[in-house]
Amino acid sequence: MTVLATIIVLGVLIFVHELGHFLAAKSVDIEVKRFSIGLGPRIWGVQKGETEYVLSAIPLGGYVKMGGMADEMMDRVEGGPAESVRTPGPRDFDGKPVWARAWVISAGVIMNMLFALGVYIASAALWGVATADTTRVGRVVESLLPEGTEALAMIQPGAHLTSVGGEIAENWGAFERGILEGDPGPLTIEVADPAATVEIRVPVAEEDRVRTYLAVQYWLDPVVNYVTPGSPADEGGVQVGDLLLSVDGTAVARWDEFVHEIEARPAEQVELTIERDGSQITRVVTLNSVTETDPATGEERAVGKVGILVESAPVLYSSVGLVAATRIGWRRTVFTTGMILNFVRDLFTGGVSPRSLGSIITIGQASGQAASMGMDMFLGFMALFSINLAVLNLLPIPILDGGHLVFLAIEAVRGRALSVEQRMRWSQVGLIVILGIMVLALSNDILRLFGL
Repeated sequence: MTVLATIIVLGVLIFVHELGHFLAAKSVDIEVKRFSIGLGPRIWGVQKGETEYVLSAIPLGGYVKMGGMADEMMDRVEGGPAESVRTPGPRDFDGKPVWARAWVISAGVIMNMLFALGVYIASAALWGVATADTTRVGRVVESLLPEGTEALAMIQPGAHLTSVGGEIAENWGAFERGILEGDPGPLTIEVADPAATVEIRVPVAEEDRVRTYLAVQYWLDPVVNYVTPGSPADEGGVQVGDLLLSVDGTAVARWDEFVHEIEARPAEQVELTIERDGSQITRVVTLNSVTETDPATGEERAVGKVGILVESAPVLYSSVGLVAATRIGWRRTVFTTGMILNFVRDLFTGGVSPRSLGSIITIGQASGQAASMGMDMFLGFMALFSINLAVLNLLPIPILDGGHLVFLAIEAVRGRALSVEQRMRWSQVGLIVILGIMVLALSNDILRLFGL
């Protein structure tokens, strides 16, 4: 399942990206010599018209070879004289104006974004909107609450939502609609057990609305739903169905309390009190220690990990029309793009540890897990990964699309392109950077496999 899911994810998204370049090249009458999915040795191909369509052995990339694109570099690599100047043909890539070349280079990223938007819209239209079938409030993360919503911190864990903005709360969807879709301004939220009424102001900015929604988490009982093979929990004898009662004598009533106690004890030996088949038992486990970034302070910290997942709340699906599905798809695309951009920013500014990077191993694991959770979750993962590819391809690193756009921007400003030698030199630097990132990501995955 994992291998097949990984091949599907990479194959489809690489095809989408390269199809963008291909269609854009055709739209401005550039000769396309080869359309390749995969890299390395050719395993299948067919010639149709001027284009050879190829499937290659290594499914980690692809390319569209256009007339004139990098021909000067290849001539120089193959020993051509430095003083030779190639004259571009009318259908060559480098014979087109800057705007046309920028359009062709950008089209792969645009197609990745359109693919994600289309998947999000189609998922909402086909399956509806997933909503947690609960009204019980768990933790409220005060550090996430934007200005005007601070009163939400007054809601006690365990309280039940009764109404949001006048709508009776039958499930978590009432809170979601009130925060994400309601009009900006005053909003009244009522809860029971214990009873309370809070008044907040729904933010105007989409990002602040999402932060508000994420800050209020619904209640999850600490019942084990999955134990990672080889994890401390697995080695300590924790089983699916166990109810977690305490960590080293500290009682835990909900999942986030258990996580807090575990993370506070990296690499320590702890006693877990568990209820199993009506009886209380104790299991001793030695926790892993993992370096993570504190979301509140941005500082790195060592946290404990035990290798347990709990069952989420039951999910309800409510049907929506095409207009609502389009709005939902757009919101998800914007939110996911912002989340990935923030991650990249934090990675370069030190707010996120480089240990967070993952390679093909992480992609494979995530693909397999998403596929095992159903088609809607698998497509959602593909949409997220498509946006991730788009953002990464726009980084201003030579050999990536973003680097090519930088070259074109320089050409537009100075009135002439960089020399072949300059482009080759910068492309070599870009290749070294990309290889370095790949080695780091693969090293992280290998260390994680060994629990380091």
